[in-house]
Amino acid sequence: MDLDKTFSKFASKTARLTGAPATFLACVALVIIWAVSGPVFKFSETWQLVINTGTTIITFLMVFLIQNTQNRDSAAVQAKLDELILNSAAQDGFIGIEDLSDKDLESLHSRLGKAADNHQRLVSRLDAEVKRRKGRESSEAKAKTPAKSGKGGPSPRKRASSTARRKAPAKP
Repeated sequence: MDLDKTFSKFASKTARLTGAPATFLACVALVIIWAVSGPVFKFSETWQLVINTGTTIITFLMVFLIQNTQNRDSAAVQAKLDELILNSAAQDGFIGIEDLSDKDLESLHSRLGKAADNHQRLVSRLDAEVKRRKGRESSEAKAKTPAKSGKGGPSPRKRASSTARRKAPAKP
């Protein structure tokens, strides 16, 4: 097995282990034991040196392990994003932008922000136009429909009076 793979496996396992709640509780317990042992060692310089040296060495080593894990995670995310870009309608020019300088990234971010603002303005104008046309179509439809009164005919009272007139005998 090569050194890179061995170190990557070790770094991943260590990162998982050190990020676990049990590891945190074990560290808290060690600090408490160290603090309680202070009177036994009369708070000597050696007693202080034990915790200082231990924490410094652990911190120093963890920085490299965490950095390795972060680098691999970042590279994996970039590879996944590149794959999505290649297989979508997105611009292929975005592949590899993580290697640009900070100034170039800021410029790109600014350009994309302006493009997003322009897009939002166009979408808002389109929405307003769609609403305006729907309003115009509904008002035109109302104008073409004849107005109806009630149920579409004379009321029952009017029907009864007109029927009574037809049936009434003629006066001599």
